[in-house]
Amino acid sequence: MDEVLRRALADATAYAKGGAHGLIVENYGDAPFTPDTVDPHVPAMMAVIASEIRRRARLPLGLNVLRNDARAALAAATAAGASFIRVNVHTGAMMTDQGLIQGRAHETLQYRRRLDAPVAIFADVLVKHAAPVRPVSLAQAARETAYRGLADVLLVTGSATGEAPEPQRLDEIKSAVPDRPVFVASGVTSENARAFRRADGFIVGTWGKKDGRTENPVDAARFTRLSIAVRSVI
Repeated sequence: MDEVLRRALADATAYAKGGAHGLIVENYGDAPFTPDTVDPHVPAMMAVIASEIRRRARLPLGLNVLRNDARAALAAATAAGASFIRVNVHTGAMMTDQGLIQGRAHETLQYRRRLDAPVAIFADVLVKHAAPVRPVSLAQAARETAYRGLADVLLVTGSATGEAPEPQRLDEIKSAVPDRPVFVASGVTSENARAFRRADGFIVGTWGKKDGRTENPVDAARFTRLSIAVRSVI
């Protein structure tokens, strides 16, 4: 736990110095991920880590409990005073490397109401590393995520971690759901950021790491270059 916390704080500090507007804490090191409910120690540890990051970085903070435990994320976010959670499959059903994952928007929103938590829901639309189990257009999935699942922010990704979506996927979601913020949430680099001018924000992991490898620590200088490129767009 001490080593996990040390690494998390170092990465958070590098992101903050590099110009990040907010941070996300996720249990990416828990691969292979469980498809549904994680063990109780996961949100407990994440709440402690998130609290320490929030105290030191003083930036808006979110949590993502992989692969799809939104209730655990809400619990940890509420305990840590975080601002949002990310939910990979909020509505619909997706076939993934963890098997079938089904959205539980009703449970997530009911639990948020029970906690009386001012925590926004950032939801992926046809998330990476997954395929829908029924034919559905990107626009339809976006509308269902926003208007039936009541997500606050929509996320568009490429097919895998570190892979950018086609810019037209962003345009299609923005056109289908014009009244929700839409973030590009994978594959953003200092070279391609300008292709996503319609984005309301970006979630960046891989490219800001040393040598552009997801598992490496954050490279503050590399992330600063990316931050400058992103600020010229949004």
